[in-house]
Amino acid sequence: MDLQTIALHGGYTKDSQGTMAVPIYQTTAYEFRDVQHAADLFSLKELGNIYTRLNNPTTDVFEKRFAMLEGGEAALATSSGMSAIFFAIANAAEAGDNIVCAKQLYGGSLTLNTHTLKRFGIEARYFDVHDMASLESLIDDKTKVIFFESLTNPSIDVADIEAISAIADKYGILSVVDNTVATPVICRPFEHGADITVHSASKYTTGQGLAIGGILVERKGLVEKLRANPRYEHFNKPDASYHGLVYVDTNLPPYTLRARLSLARDLGAVLSPFNSWLFIQGMETLSLR
Repeated sequence: MDLQTIALHGGYTKDSQGTMAVPIYQTTAYEFRDVQHAADLFSLKELGNIYTRLNNPTTDVFEKRFAMLEGGEAALATSSGMSAIFFAIANAAEAGDNIVCAKQLYGGSLTLNTHTLKRFGIEARYFDVHDMASLESLIDDKTKVIFFESLTNPSIDVADIEAISAIADKYGILSVVDNTVATPVICRPFEHGADITVHSASKYTTGQGLAIGGILVERKGLVEKLRANPRYEHFNKPDASYHGLVYVDTNLPPYTLRARLSLARDLGAVLSPFNSWLFIQGMETLSLR
């Protein structure tokens, strides 16, 4: 499917009523057939709806459709663009780690990285997107993320996604690209080697200023970069908070899976079904706008 077709139809399998438009599933909870069904859902032996803090049918369509637009494998919708950025970083880094960020960033990202993450014990180091040497000199064995924007907000600097992603790959580090300004219609960072994209869906995705929300997307095949990577042991060891799950061994996209089962579960910065529906409407005209 081309991008316009994806924006109209991607990720939606019609429900039992055969509705052409995606319904708003405005619910918090779901019925389990029996105790075993509930146990199978929570252990991921069966995939399905558990609780809207973790997943929701309307939000699922938004996530799938947006991931298809980006050319990615899976997505996680969040309550804002800033929460998507925080999830992308917190999913990789912990106290004692550092992230390497572009100097040319949205102001909210600069304050998050410089001040808020500092209180979590995560150091932010800054490079100029026009100086690759300044980037490489900042990397060490505690670097967990290289974060930059495809088109910077508001200066509209154009990052060399391929060059930055190549350096990230050289050191086995995750590259995270904020693609809000460019949108998947103008730029698809995964085609240039990026690992993760984040968006403030509040901007061009809605197109009408009706809803606050964000989304995090992982590229296809990211599991191979995470598997046995000493920088990301938490993806390769049993997660004591979720039944000893080893994320790289689930046959599911590991980055968004861990962000959903760990961060969205515990922090709760999730999107309402109604806002997901509004974003779905906005996506239909994204390529025209």
